[in-house]
Amino acid sequence: MTILLLGGSGQVGHELQRSLAPLGEVIAPNRQKLDLSNAGSVTAYLQHVQPLLIVNAAALTAVDAAEERRDAAYRLNAELPAQLAAYARAYGIPLVHYSSDYVYPGDGETPWWEDSSTGPLSVYGASKLAGDEAILSSGARHLIFRTSWVYSARGSNFMKTMLRLGCEREALKVVSDQIGAPTPARLIAEVTLLALHGMRHDVVSEGLYHLSPRGETSWHSFAREIFRLAQASGETLAITPAQVEAITTVEFPTPAKRPLNSRLHLSRLEDALGIELPHWQAQLALTLQELLGRE
Repeated sequence: MTILLLGGSGQVGHELQRSLAPLGEVIAPNRQKLDLSNAGSVTAYLQHVQPLLIVNAAALTAVDAAEERRDAAYRLNAELPAQLAAYARAYGIPLVHYSSDYVYPGDGETPWWEDSSTGPLSVYGASKLAGDEAILSSGARHLIFRTSWVYSARGSNFMKTMLRLGCEREALKVVSDQIGAPTPARLIAEVTLLALHGMRHDVVSEGLYHLSPRGETSWHSFAREIFRLAQASGETLAITPAQVEAITTVEFPTPAKRPLNSRLHLSRLEDALGIELPHWQAQLALTLQELLGRE
């Protein structure tokens, strides 16, 4: 089976290249081979490759930059998924797509369900929601995974930034009133493979699912746990967990507004796959060990 993976050089895409390999030939064009901002190039590439499965991990994920780059955000996060869904519908093949907790309004403290009312606070969130809606209304066979706070042992992400700053500084201020679940890219890729197997055997229904680890935390507590685990692993840091100061979102203004509540209900995915998703702390420990080369 020929699998077209878009966004293969990103955090999730990198992990997907490994997890999808048992299913067939994975074609993951880089930016030099395929300009995703050009709809005509995408159409020509699809006709050339003729995939039997499309996995779209491509997105403009720079949340603050999206406020200024609205057209680019909507091209990659909304128009591209719509284009892929139209192709998938026309040729009767499945499409896997990844979305975000940023499609929700982020108020309250109750976890969001897949059918909760949406209300994105940023251009990024609005563009991701537009992509979801395009796929859902396309008639294509699809799996959409909404996830949160993605990180990995490679690329640019919160965990790696904290470790770098923790080696340089003796004190840090981190937001403590945004709550969610840090999600490693490896978990996303592993669950994607399980879901595709289930879909192939008519065990998993197409549709929209939340995908993150169990549990919840703040960015502040996430940072403290990163430093605690790093120190326990023998890493030399300038900072200790106790030296991470909690601040509010208001005290750390950003161009794009962030949701305070990114909690996601996971029962739909767990029931479909017959699994219990792991806790975020256990996943952080695994990812940190991978980064430190001690896995």
